[in-house]
Amino acid sequence: MQRLLIIGTGGHGRSVAEAFLQRGDYVLVGFLDDAVESGQHVWDWPVLGTTAALTACRDWTDAVFVAIGNNKLRETLYTRVKAQGLRLATVIHPAAVVSPRAVVGEGSAIMAGAVVGTGARLGEGVIVNCGAVIDHDCTVEPFAHLGVNAGMAGNSVLGRRALMPVGSMLAPGVRIDADRVLHPGETVGAL
Repeated sequence: MQRLLIIGTGGHGRSVAEAFLQRGDYVLVGFLDDAVESGQHVWDWPVLGTTAALTACRDWTDAVFVAIGNNKLRETLYTRVKAQGLRLATVIHPAAVVSPRAVVGEGSAIMAGAVVGTGARLGEGVIVNCGAVIDHDCTVEPFAHLGVNAGMAGNSVLGRRALMPVGSMLAPGVRIDADRVLHPGETVGAL
């Protein structure tokens, strides 16, 4: 089995780790985190250092997952991982439903209870959190983030690094610009 390193030990990092562990298609070797001291542990796995250790990772990992909720920081770290020549993993929680006709970009996380419909296109580094729904033919541009129970109706577009927090909704065909942050529970367009 391939060895996996996760960047980020916060809530999203631990949730992603659980999803990978439940899938069982990687062996988790540990975590990197710029805000946690080396030598600490997340459950049974060590924090191996900061992201400055990425160069050394080639010898003991086959794939990396950037588990950072902040969209801009996730994109920056994703770019650093790619520049080091390391492969980025993608995780689809076993309790998520993803159409076989959807496209999920490298380094994305589809969490428990999420639904990704037919013809949906997700860019790299996207987060689709628990219970979020991306309906048919939607586009989620790179490094965008759907929070818990957020929903996109058919043919809507979530721009690069945009954030739909908990319970927010997009009506059919609505486009959200890059870097826009909706309010929790906000609905954009007529449903």
